Amino acid sequence: MARVLITDDAAFMRMQLKNIFESLGHEVVGEAENGQVAIDQYEELKPELVTMDITMPEMNGVEAVKAIKSNDPDATIVMCSAMGQQQMVLEAIQAGAKDFIVKPFDQERIQQALDKIF
Repeated sequence: MARVLITDDAAFMRMQLKNIFESLGHEVVGEAENGQVAIDQYEELKPELVTMDITMPEMNGVEAVKAIKSNDPDATIVMCSAMGQQQMVLEAIQAGAKDFIVKPFDQERIQQALDKIF
């Protein structure tokens, strides 16, 4: 079981991810609506996994990945992107993200990502 921080600017996406993670037996310890909030919550909550949306206001997911990884090189981050964001997904992987999941979310795909990471 992993402690998860969910980052997405859309509340319904956070709720959808939260439902999937909880149904897979994980604990959602926090939710962030942008990259800056995710960085602050990461420091405070010390989750074992962060899901990170790419396109968000204030600070995007790639910038947030770089910031979290600079403070904690062992951070486990999975990017969540809409179709057609391959370039940004590539940047996120180069910044240290472990995997990416394409929206809309699929419980089976999330389980695959978790199996690969843990």
